Amino acid sequence: MASRRLLVTAALPYSNGRLHVGHIAGAYLPADTYVRFLRMKGAEVRFICGSDDNGVAALKTARERGIPVEELTAHFNKRQRLDFEGLGIRFDIYGGTHQVDFAELHEKFSQDFFLKIHEKGLFTKKRTKQLYDTQADQFLPDRFVKGKCPHCASDKAFGDQCEGCGRALDQIELIDPVSVLTNTAPELRETVHWYLRLDQIQGRLAEWLAQKKESADGGANWRPVVINQSLGRIEAEGLPERAMTRDLTWGVPVPLEDPDAEGKCLYVWFDAPIGYVSFTAKHCLNNGEAEADYANWWKDPECSIVHFIGEDNIVFHALTWPAMLLATHDSESLQGEKGEYQLPANVVANSFLNIKFPGKDEEKISKSRGTAVWIEDYLQHFDPDPLRYYLTAIAPESARTAFDVDDFIARNNGELVNALGNFFNRTLTFAHKYFEGKVPAAGDLEDVDKELLTKCVEVAKNTTEHLEAYQFKAGLNEMMSLARTGNLYFDQTKPFLSRKTDMEACGRAINCCLQAARTLTTLMSPFLPESAEKVAGMLNIADTYQDWDAAGQDLLADGHALNEAAILFKKLDAAELFDN
Repeated sequence: MASRRLLVTAALPYSNGRLHVGHIAGAYLPADTYVRFLRMKGAEVRFICGSDDNGVAALKTARERGIPVEELTAHFNKRQRLDFEGLGIRFDIYGGTHQVDFAELHEKFSQDFFLKIHEKGLFTKKRTKQLYDTQADQFLPDRFVKGKCPHCASDKAFGDQCEGCGRALDQIELIDPVSVLTNTAPELRETVHWYLRLDQIQGRLAEWLAQKKESADGGANWRPVVINQSLGRIEAEGLPERAMTRDLTWGVPVPLEDPDAEGKCLYVWFDAPIGYVSFTAKHCLNNGEAEADYANWWKDPECSIVHFIGEDNIVFHALTWPAMLLATHDSESLQGEKGEYQLPANVVANSFLNIKFPGKDEEKISKSRGTAVWIEDYLQHFDPDPLRYYLTAIAPESARTAFDVDDFIARNNGELVNALGNFFNRTLTFAHKYFEGKVPAAGDLEDVDKELLTKCVEVAKNTTEHLEAYQFKAGLNEMMSLARTGNLYFDQTKPFLSRKTDMEACGRAINCCLQAARTLTTLMSPFLPESAEKVAGMLNIADTYQDWDAAGQDLLADGHALNEAAILFKKLDAAELFDN
């Protein structure tokens, strides 16, 4: 039987700044956990990501720093890649839409995409009005104009989206717009752009999303927030035409032989998701395959595509991007025939993560105010797994949560150190001290022993179900329940007493603890890969622990040799971590 095939993507971060815990919790950590789980289940997976270099975010930051935008994006692409690697987030490829080794291929795919939709008559060329900064003598890209949102009255609205309510905007909708360049009021001037006819696609899009809603209602895996923000928007107000070009030169040039296209590029939210495709093609080339082999991942109905994003990207990934995919189809099939782009099987979105420092109130993570825990800073001093653990334990899967520094310390010391780490340490140390570093004989199991082994099987089953359903927080909690049960079993069976009076009972208890440790090593691996690898070395199972289906089933044989035990997790002190 052929293995499952999946293409998993994580949202492309803007290459204009460092990564913080909010970024990681939102998309990248759950995506990495899921990919690790899939591979342990034997699935064939490609894990794709890279930086979003085009558009105004990078331009704006480069202008503020007084450096070329190419230099800025190259700098942060490298720093972000190192942050991901430091956290154990392992992409198959980390590209960049305007990076040296990726830009040419990405431009080709983006322009082909545009032309395919253009040939189908799904773009409308419109002479329209756009905000123009007379002092700077240029049209204002979306992020170069700010104002009040016409929907929620937030003063944190930009020309493409409101940061308050998350709605997509057209810059001319803004109330009291102001140029970011000169802090002056811009004026409306005539320009030409190409608009995607979302109104002609919304029927098929609504039908597709309705299927996902029905599945979700029946217990499947699309999160309600994604359905509400996508299908809910279609049902409430419909989809307008959306401009997919900009008066800008930093990006992918509009590929039309039309004088009005001169000096214009594709809207960054048109070309950015195409980066998933162009990076896949680049990965094929890097692997000695043909560029065209990207179609095995994007145009084959047998391959499932899963996008991991933050809540601010829902509109683009659950509406605009699927609409673009549908717009390329020759058929009316929602998923497309073989050889046509396939729509995502799931769009997994997390909410935002706030921050709470000791002695301060909870607040939004802010780059400008410095209210963030930066990944680069964290990794200079501490191991990745405690952060992976905490960000999963508080994952904002259904609502916003907060990175609370005191809670992070408490959970590390109370859960990782005292529960999980302690169970491994006491079990392995005991085996080395009293059983020559080997697995003692199980003998005739009693009810309490059978209960622990049954718990191993149940936890493996439940953890599997949670991860298949993208419920990473619940999966982590399930895994930790086995560590707690193991510690309780150790305390109940008291091998530290029976070693003096009944070595057979003592050996039975340690055998069962080692079986639980064996199960835990596999189940913790997607969440805490570095720690799982260390424990696998201690248990001498490095060659077998990555087999997910063996968890709870594959028991350590009597006499199996163990390696030396070592402390797995360290106690942390807030004063050593953060000086805010």
